[in-house]
Amino acid sequence: MISNSVKRFSFLALTCSLVLASCSNDEEEVMSSETLEETANLEVSQEILDQVEALGMNTGYVKWDTFHFPDGTSEPRLYLEEDVVITPDQLNALTALNAQEKGDKTSKQYRTSALVSQGRVISIIGFTGGNQALTSKERTALQWAVDNYNRLSGVSISFNLTFGTDYQNKDMVVYNNTVNNPSGAGGSAGFPSNGFPYKFVQIYGLSNYDTNVIEHVITHEIGHSVGFRHTDWFSRQSCGQNVNEGGDVNYIPGTPSGFDPTSVMLACFSSSEDGEFNTNDITALRNMY
Repeated sequence: MISNSVKRFSFLALTCSLVLASCSNDEEEVMSSETLEETANLEVSQEILDQVEALGMNTGYVKWDTFHFPDGTSEPRLYLEEDVVITPDQLNALTALNAQEKGDKTSKQYRTSALVSQGRVISIIGFTGGNQALTSKERTALQWAVDNYNRLSGVSISFNLTFGTDYQNKDMVVYNNTVNNPSGAGGSAGFPSNGFPYKFVQIYGLSNYDTNVIEHVITHEIGHSVGFRHTDWFSRQSCGQNVNEGGDVNYIPGTPSGFDPTSVMLACFSSSEDGEFNTNDITALRNMY
């Protein structure tokens, strides 16, 4: 995401800064250089574009970019809608699921075809190691974001939050990737696969925002990880745009038609966010889970 002092702040543009990665030591610089070269040599194949088009997604939003893990390693991954990360295998699985489940594609709240298994307790860890550790304020915001989900009655999934560096066996890890995103502010995540949420939720450039705004960004990215699409995917109105993202979208019954200006899943966010779900977000979660 890139912050804008006049309009709302976009979840889409920040991932563009991934290719501007800077590292703290020579070993990481070599690794990053090799990864960037590998990414630069990749092309979005026609097969990938065909899959994206089959999902109903805007093929103009597809690119390879460098994805950075909490331990400092990185690899090329596909980016859809700029703040959604996916591997080719996950794209294959999502395409197959979408072929089984066709939803209403009108302007209401939406989810992906892939969801987390009902009743799953999601192990989520706030990363505290090295230069990708969450700050104290970000840890508080993560706790608040997890509380947003856990306090809801009638929702079958829940989260077990811990803090530390042993993230390999966790379902989800939230970490600060500002070191590889020197400009902009926001986050990125992906969609569920095989009944699990998307594992890697990264935030960056949020140090100058209050805890409620950071809570909003984390709640939003966790939302993608459990299957939410952008509420205004059909127009990106929250960003001052009129662009249809397209995509694997299934209407969530009980949510309103038209633009929902206070949804936590809008494509862009402002510096005055309170970080909380609105009524329609809660209705959507209860319908999904």
